Amino acid sequence: MPKQDLGRLTEQEREPLEALIRQGKSAAEKRKHANRLLKADADGVAWNDAEIAAAFAVHTPTVAGMRERFVEQGREAARNRTKPERPSQPPRGDGEAEAHLIAWRCAEPPPGHARWTLRRLAEKVVEVAIGASTSQETGRRT
Repeated sequence: MPKQDLGRLTEQEREPLEALIRQGKSAAEKRKHANRLLKADADGVAWNDAEIAAAFAVHTPTVAGMRERFVEQGREAARNRTKPERPSQPPRGDGEAEAHLIAWRCAEPPPGHARWTLRRLAEKVVEVAIGASTSQETGRRT
């Protein structure tokens, strides 16, 4: 698969990347991305994806994705991680289930217990048949 041409970084694009690397006070991942972009620059060392991947201990598709984001969306998109447009899994509960969960948590704990635990809340959701099953993690996130 031929590498997608990154093109040439202009001086205005190269300067902030080099400054970011020299500064040493930014997040390590941002410095790594800046280094990868500089290595891929056609006017610079012009490494291919495999060379960059080997030098920075990442997979070749990671470098290809960075290169693609740079070409299509610009330097900032290639340098910064973005959240996915949609979650990998849709939420299990709806607003009604969350409202019940919060109401139970704010109410008195069951008799014989000092407080609600995540496990008891999960069991209550199943008991009242709001959800077929739920995990403690779902309750914690809510």
